[in-house]
Amino acid sequence: MKDKDMKGSWNRKEPGSCQPDFLLLFAGILLLFSCGETPKKGFTDVTVEAGIDFLYTFGDDTYENILESSGSGISILDYNKDAYPDLYMMNGTWLEGISDPEGRAFEGTPNRLYVNRGDGTFIEYAEEAGLDDRNWSMAAGPIDYDLDGDEDLYLLNYGPNVLYRNNGDGTYTDIAGSVGLRGPELLNGFTKWSVGASFWDVNLDGRLDVMVGNFLAFDPEYLSPTTPDLMPHPSEYMGQASMLYLQQEDGTFIDATESYGMYYPESKCMGLTVFDYDDDGDLDLFQGNDHQSNFLFRNEGDYFNEVGVKSGVAVNSHGQSTGSMHGAIGDVDGDGWIDLLVPDLRYGALYRNQGNGLFEDITEKSGLAAILNGMGQWAAAFIDYDNDGDLDIFFANGIAEELIVQHPLLLENDGSGNFRNVGSELCPYFTEKRSGRGAAIWDYDNDGDLDIIVSHIDLQATATLLRNDLKSRNHWLGLKLEGENGPTATIAAKVLVHLGDKKKVYISQWTTNYLSNSDPRMHIGLGMEEKVDRLEVFWSDGSMDEISDLPGIDRYLKIVQGRGLVME
Repeated sequence: MKDKDMKGSWNRKEPGSCQPDFLLLFAGILLLFSCGETPKKGFTDVTVEAGIDFLYTFGDDTYENILESSGSGISILDYNKDAYPDLYMMNGTWLEGISDPEGRAFEGTPNRLYVNRGDGTFIEYAEEAGLDDRNWSMAAGPIDYDLDGDEDLYLLNYGPNVLYRNNGDGTYTDIAGSVGLRGPELLNGFTKWSVGASFWDVNLDGRLDVMVGNFLAFDPEYLSPTTPDLMPHPSEYMGQASMLYLQQEDGTFIDATESYGMYYPESKCMGLTVFDYDDDGDLDLFQGNDHQSNFLFRNEGDYFNEVGVKSGVAVNSHGQSTGSMHGAIGDVDGDGWIDLLVPDLRYGALYRNQGNGLFEDITEKSGLAAILNGMGQWAAAFIDYDNDGDLDIFFANGIAEELIVQHPLLLENDGSGNFRNVGSELCPYFTEKRSGRGAAIWDYDNDGDLDIIVSHIDLQATATLLRNDLKSRNHWLGLKLEGENGPTATIAAKVLVHLGDKKKVYISQWTTNYLSNSDPRMHIGLGMEEKVDRLEVFWSDGSMDEISDLPGIDRYLKIVQGRGLVME
C-alpha cells in the first residue's frame, strides 16, 4: 500500500480498439451533426499531470480495525488568496498499540497542502506553511474563525485537535490549547476521536461558534466474541459526545453542549451539516450517526430540540439505523425545498423535504436504493456535473469491515429527483473498483464546471483528481458570498435564483461531505438559460440583499452583504 515508487494514479487498461464499418461511421457522423450535439468527453484523470502525489497510509499494511477503515478527508481552501482553490489532504499514521509493529516506517506521516499554481498544476507546501500535521487526522475545517480577514484551519484528529491560526504571511500557528479547542484527552474512557466540525453563529453575538463531531470510544484491545476474525462492529463500542463550543469576547471557547440540549454521551457522530431545514430563519443541525438513529437538532432560539424521529430523518425507509456518514443538502426535485441525502453502509437514504418540517424517504422511488444496495457509501456529494440546472450525485464507495473495493458512482438527475448511473459512460475511473473515503467537489481550474478529488484507502493508496472535460453548451454562474462580519452571515445563506418565471434555491454550505469540505463558492448550473434576472440572498443573520442587472453569466461574481454585487 505504501510503495514509495507510486507516483499518482494506478495503471489503467486502455479501452479496446475497434474498426467500425465505414458506412456506419459516416451515418453516425451525419446523425451527430443533424442533432446539433457534441460527444461527451466526461471526466479525465489528471492526478499525475497535476502533481497530486498523495499516498494515504493507515499506519501499516493490514486492515484490521475501525480506525484504519474510516479513512481521512479532504478540504478545499484558498491558501494564498489568489482565487484559485487549493487542496489540503489528511493522512493516517502509525500509532503505538494500534498499528502493526512493522508499520513503524509510517510513523509521523504528514498531511499535505497542494497549492494551486493556476495552470492546472499544484505544488506541495505543507511543511513550509506549518500544516504538515503528524497526528492521525480525520477532517479539517477552513474558516476565518477570528474574523481577521484570512482563513484559519481547524484540524480534527484521533487525539488532540489543532487550530491553525493564519499568521498572514503564509504560515500557521497552533493555538488550540490556548483557546480551548483541543478537546478532552479522553471521552468515555478512551482517546477522543473527532471526525468533523461545523462553524456558525449559534447565539447571534457576531462570533463564530463550533460544533465538534466525535465518533466512538475505540478500544484497540477489544475483539468481538462473535466475529473475532473481523474488526468489531461499531455497535460494540461506547460512543463519544459531540461538543458545542461558544466563542467568547476574548477569542476563547467554552463548552455549552449541555446547556443547549445537545449532550448525547453515547452518540457516534460521523458528520455534521448546518442548514435551515424548516425555513424559519434560524440554523438547525443534522448529525449523521453510525448504526444509531440520526439527530436533527431544531433551533429553538436558546436551545436545540432533537427532532430526528419526528421529522422522519432518524432512520431509513425500513426503520433501520445503518451506519450513516453525513448529510448532503440540495433541492433534488426543483420544488424550492432543501432535501437531505444521507449515505450509509447499506443503500443510503434520500429524504425529500415536504415543506412542513417533515421529510419523506424517497430512496426507492428515486432509483437510488437499487443502485446503491451493498455498495457501502462514504462520501456523497451533490454535483451539477453537466450544468443543466439539476443536482447529480457522486459517491465514493467501499466495504467497511473488510478491504473490499467497489465501483465509485456518478448518478445523473433527470430533473425530478430520479437518478441513473452514468459514470462508466464518462470516465474509466468509474469502471474500476476502489475503496474511497473522503471526497470534495471544486472548480480547481476556474473554468465553470465542477471537478472531483477523492482520497482512497485501498492498496493503491493514491488520490484521484478528475477534471471535468464535458464541455457542454450549458451555462453557469459562480457566486462568492462575503459577509459584513466575515463568514458569519454566509454560512448556510440561502440564494434564490430567478430565471424568467422559474425560481431555483441554493444553500451556501460547503461542509456537507464525509470528513471533507468542498469549494466554498456557490455553483449554479443554468442549462440553456442565457440570463439570470435576479438574485435574492438571504443571509443567515436575517438580512437580505437583492441583486439585479447582473453583468452576465458563465463567470464568478462576488456578492458582499449590504453592498450587493462587487466587481473584482
